[in-house]
Amino acid sequence: MYFNGHRGLIPEAKTGKPYMLSVLYVDDDPTLLTVCKLYLERHSDISVSISGSVENALTLLKNTRFDVIISDYQMPGIDGIGFLKILRGNNCNIPFILFTGSGREDVMIEALDNGAAFYLQKGGHSKSPFAELDEKIHKALRQYMAENTIKEDRFLVKPVL
Repeated sequence: MYFNGHRGLIPEAKTGKPYMLSVLYVDDDPTLLTVCKLYLERHSDISVSISGSVENALTLLKNTRFDVIISDYQMPGIDGIGFLKILRGNNCNIPFILFTGSGREDVMIEALDNGAAFYLQKGGHSKSPFAELDEKIHKALRQYMAENTIKEDRFLVKPVL
């Protein structure tokens, strides 16, 4: 299975043009999908594509490039960690955030052990969970870019003779 990878470095550094981050949000709650999409698109530099199921999300990933993926944990069929395992099993290293109402420590550990950038609960924050999500999206992308820049630099460094 092939997924479109990350676009690489953010183009604004090269062109000076504004860049909208492209995020895929997967959740079986249509109200939450809509509210989250509206919040992120109104309050940030993020364009959000939404999906009500992992199966639909996998189809979107074949044809569209995303900078970050957000997923709920508890969904019918394939859950959020199952989704993450599918992505990582197909060498898709797009930053992944598990955004869930489940506050179980075992879920958090499993998500992080399988390559999630962050585990974030939908409730129980001192500020809006969507504001927190916005921060985590940007942080996950910065970390991803820094890690890939370091990997690329290793190949670009030539020994001094």
